[in-house]
Amino acid sequence: MQPSDFEASKNGQVIKTAKNYYAFVPADLPPGLALSWDLVNRNSKADRALSELAGITKTLPNPHLLIGPFIRREAVLSSKIEGTRASLSDLFFFEAGGESQEKGSDVSEVANYVRAMEYGLKRQEEMPMSLRLIREIHRELMLGVRGEFQTPGEFRRSQNWIGPPRCALVDATFVPPPVPEMMDCLGKLESFLHGESDLPLLIRLALIHYQFEAIHPFLDGNGRMGRLLMTFLLCSEQAIPGPVLYLSAFFEKYRQEYYHHLLQVSLAGAWQPWIQYFLKAVEAQSLEAIQRAHRLLEIQTKYRRQVQKARTSALVPRLIDLLLSSPAISAPFLARHFKITQRAAQANIDKLIAMGILREVTGKSRNRMYVAEEILFALEGNHWDK
Repeated sequence: MQPSDFEASKNGQVIKTAKNYYAFVPADLPPGLALSWDLVNRNSKADRALSELAGITKTLPNPHLLIGPFIRREAVLSSKIEGTRASLSDLFFFEAGGESQEKGSDVSEVANYVRAMEYGLKRQEEMPMSLRLIREIHRELMLGVRGEFQTPGEFRRSQNWIGPPRCALVDATFVPPPVPEMMDCLGKLESFLHGESDLPLLIRLALIHYQFEAIHPFLDGNGRMGRLLMTFLLCSEQAIPGPVLYLSAFFEKYRQEYYHHLLQVSLAGAWQPWIQYFLKAVEAQSLEAIQRAHRLLEIQTKYRRQVQKARTSALVPRLIDLLLSSPAISAPFLARHFKITQRAAQANIDKLIAMGILREVTGKSRNRMYVAEEILFALEGNHWDK
């Protein structure tokens, strides 16, 4: 990292450390923002789309039916930004397979993201977002997966850096604050989280996301933790009734722009382009989530009509609801979920196979897995193959 690269920065300072390398320390939030009409208009569109998503979710008979699949979609796409190759169907197979599934793989990282999301949402009912809670969530995110030896749940005690794979510190693209400055920045970020502000919520979130990534307080998992933080804050501010917005889909699709805009805030104080990009992500993903929710509910209604006509047992409609959040199942998974015998679970699975709702996909005589392909396609948005 060269100090000359940051000469145009109005958003922090480059310092030379005692070990003769340079690092960037971001300025305190909030920056001096000039709210242009373009930015106000973009914020209005994003806020309107987010409000529409929140409104639709609140009117659903059981909004929790959509929370599970949307959490998992966010988990897959946020992890994909960091290089994992697990798909949404991989995650569903992993969860349905239980103890028989391989640990320590890419899909384990995605499953940890789901666990960290659920843990953080539960803990926020007991305490506000804080540095302590961020550490707790990070521990859930990193335990037992790649990076588990990088002190999960603890802020770093050594320098990290960002750059090409296997690059040395001197060749880094960006070096975040050394540990003493990092702790000072984190304290001020926490104060900003809880302080009064006249800025619109979504613009505040754009500032917070940049600041967290610029501080880079963990040895690993900073990107995922920073994106998780957006969901937690949207929920705590009651902008959405649950984690039904998955911004990572936009960030993953436009990944180079995502990294570019974050870096340009540090290099040149380019807040406006970053905030515009962030607000565009909120608008686009809110509208996509609305469409996806409608499609899932259409499938649910169609399947319920099918089972009513077939006059099946009382468990089958509940199984239809389960398939919305877990479209890949097994008999043991179903037995555990409903606390029934595996024989009863298999009998209900067979009924849905006969109706064309489920299909067996392993071709095995044991450890069989079944998929509701129409639901999985509606969630993934592309074709899949097992």
